[in-house]
Amino acid sequence: MPETNVNVDFLVALLAEAAPSGFEARAARVWSEEARRFADVVREDAHGNVYAELNPDAGRPVVLMGHLDEIGMMVSHVDDGGLLSVLPLGGWDSQVLVGQRVRLLAVDGDVIAVIGKKPIHLMDPSERDKVSKMDDLWLDTGLAVDEVRRRVPVGTVGVLEQPTFVQGERVVSRALDNRVGAFTVLEALRSLKERGVTRRVVAVASAQEEIGAYGARTAAYHLDPIAALVVDVTFETTQPGVEVKKVGRADFGSGVNLSVSALTNPRILRELIDVATREGIGYTLSAQPRSTGTDADELSLVRGGVPSGVVSIPLRYMHSPNEMVDLGDVKACVDLMAAWTAALAPEPEFTRVQ
Repeated sequence: MPETNVNVDFLVALLAEAAPSGFEARAARVWSEEARRFADVVREDAHGNVYAELNPDAGRPVVLMGHLDEIGMMVSHVDDGGLLSVLPLGGWDSQVLVGQRVRLLAVDGDVIAVIGKKPIHLMDPSERDKVSKMDDLWLDTGLAVDEVRRRVPVGTVGVLEQPTFVQGERVVSRALDNRVGAFTVLEALRSLKERGVTRRVVAVASAQEEIGAYGARTAAYHLDPIAALVVDVTFETTQPGVEVKKVGRADFGSGVNLSVSALTNPRILRELIDVATREGIGYTLSAQPRSTGTDADELSLVRGGVPSGVVSIPLRYMHSPNEMVDLGDVKACVDLMAAWTAALAPEPEFTRVQ
């Protein structure tokens, strides 16, 4: 087992579920079941967001948000031979799809399909060096066409079929972006429960981030929070091809990455740095001059603007079947969020006027 004190069993159970954008129900059930072990209120909304609350009658909340969805695909056509065409549900690099298997959330039980491509033996020399596009690929279930049409109609969604594994302090999964964020906010809420926090805090496992951060928008409007921390993943910077002059440093083992952006709140950023320094929690900074590309962008524009900070976990191989994080960085994120929330003044002030 890993040495880091992280609830690995819960994380692995959460990562195992197929939950593409807009179809997060399976992961939401696992998250909700864990939340009911300690939260005062657990509920969901019509959009697919799931909420776990402490002290629900204690006024406007502080929100901790991480999105629950993963990228996937949706069936767009079934041909006369039973082969399936698909459209992306989120942002794919189609190169990582070649040779993979897909779990389709089909009628009467899941169906496994393989992703097909023209064999290299049949390619012209000019074709061999070309990038594979999703239009060049198809799904093959091996089932008779009548059964395919009955069980896998147009609109059926799927995710890559890859098991999660833990090796040392590293976790590998297709769904870490950003199921690990949903995991992290609930673990931070658990820590706050153990600390006896008395303010209202809501952990939100948000829906549909990968296709537009729609769940964050509806959740923020509904909750009207006084402030929020959003958890996502960022690029781990020792992997080949990462330009640190652009993305900054966020190596495995460096702890939490904090976003510096026009849309994040500067007072929250300063407080996060102060808390990290005081608590001995490692952190790095990333410059994102405009938007952050996370749920926080939507929160900052809801109602009068929710003051927000972004805490990110370094991750390798983003939007691939084998995303990887370090459990020490996950634990740092949990600890920083809990410590910042616990240290908030009763009436915190987040206006930008200095």
